Amino acid sequence: MGYRVLRVWWGIVQPRKQGVKCVVRRRGQILLVQHTYGARRADWDLPGGGVKRGEEPRAAARREAREELGIDSPDWTLLGDLFARVDGKRDRVWCFACDFDGPALDLDRAEIADARWFGERDLPERTARWVPRILTMAARPTRIGRGVEGEGGLGSAI
Repeated sequence: MGYRVLRVWWGIVQPRKQGVKCVVRRRGQILLVQHTYGARRADWDLPGGGVKRGEEPRAAARREAREELGIDSPDWTLLGDLFARVDGKRDRVWCFACDFDGPALDLDRAEIADARWFGERDLPERTARWVPRILTMAARPTRIGRGVEGEGGLGSAI
């Protein structure tokens, strides 16, 4: 119910939001999650969330991975940024990647319904619309230019 009310409010106000998506890799596999909320709960998505006021996007990626997955890695590589209009919001999504070889995940069940490792060529049929685009970004070398903390933002539209 709360998510539906937010979607109506977003459609009227059209706020600008900043978020992060996290590509977590382990031995040639990618971690995808299913959220407990939203219109596309059945879709597999990359973990991530919002950037808090005054927070650097890299710090937000680290915080979201820690909160949602129990992963506390300081080594997040900026892949670039994307722009989208989602649910009436104008979103800028910073994309980061890290390699994980730690202990088992510790999922926040209030936010994450399921999490699974998938081969990069064996992704599930139902993924969030920007997953293929972000994984393409993760597969190419990082480009340096404008962006966060002096690193490259690609500024692509989703």
